[in-house]
Amino acid sequence: MGLVPEEAVKELQASMDQVEEPLKKTFQNVHQGYVTQTLVRFLKAREWNPSKAHKMLVDCLNWRVQNDIDNILSRPIIPPDLYRAVRDSQLIGLSGYSREGLPVFAIGAGLSTLDKASVHYYVQSHIQINEYRDRVILPSASKKHGRPITKCIKVLDMTGLKLSALNQIKLLTIISSIDDLNYPEKTETYYVVNTPYIFSACWKVVKPLLQERTKRKVQVLPGCGREELLKIMDYSSLPHFCKKEGSGSSKHSGRGSENCYSLDHPFHQQLYSYINQQARLRESVEPIKQGSFHVDFPEPPAEGEEASIAKTLESELQKFHNGNGVSDLKIIDD
Repeated sequence: MGLVPEEAVKELQASMDQVEEPLKKTFQNVHQGYVTQTLVRFLKAREWNPSKAHKMLVDCLNWRVQNDIDNILSRPIIPPDLYRAVRDSQLIGLSGYSREGLPVFAIGAGLSTLDKASVHYYVQSHIQINEYRDRVILPSASKKHGRPITKCIKVLDMTGLKLSALNQIKLLTIISSIDDLNYPEKTETYYVVNTPYIFSACWKVVKPLLQERTKRKVQVLPGCGREELLKIMDYSSLPHFCKKEGSGSSKHSGRGSENCYSLDHPFHQQLYSYINQQARLRESVEPIKQGSFHVDFPEPPAEGEEASIAKTLESELQKFHNGNGVSDLKIIDD
């Protein structure tokens, strides 16, 4: 008989109390004062098995130390033109907050081309947004609401899906693996909107391959999802592509301050300023170097849920391509 959650948390807490520096220090950047909630996230990711959750968490902490993740927010992507190219091809932004205080991240899965820089820059950018979310946005939201807020909501826009996504499966799998191994259970719900027929067809194939806890988090909404999303957030927090039916996630739609992908949006202005400010603080220790911040990332697994999903997607997309001549498809991006 398995341990009940409370007992599992206590056992994991006892084992984590034994870790020494530098793991203890980087663990502080992970839990941000919310130790129990962090232990619960890793336990959920390992089906409440304290031993497996302990290994996962220690592996995560070692990965952080070995890759200097604690300092990644002081390593800007330079020059600015390169950073803009990354932002224009990896569409993500913070559109607002749910009524419960959870940050709402918008992701332009359909129009993210991920082809303007090397894999390392996209991985660096993704981790920086994760770390900024976990170290700045979530603690601020927790303080504002007077309770722990440790998760976010993601709204994925499938406008503009393209078959060229086949070329990005490896990169998306790498990013997904980094999240699964080092940032588990950080997303409350994934809302998928503006889905073309071909996504719906692939979703029917992929859904049975997902774990139950993953499936429960994904909600495919009709149209732009506005009516459903307004049940959990105010109009002002809707991603720009949900405010008007058929508006899509065009990086050029709306004014800069409204388009949450734009560098003119407050979220990106604050993120950019924060990273550059942290970089200036480090300049006295070491000069800022051009080039990507190389992070060791897992090779896409040879077996398991992710590999099975990627393989099935590739197979199904190829069928659409060969059988129907379809040329507009892109994969869901987490």
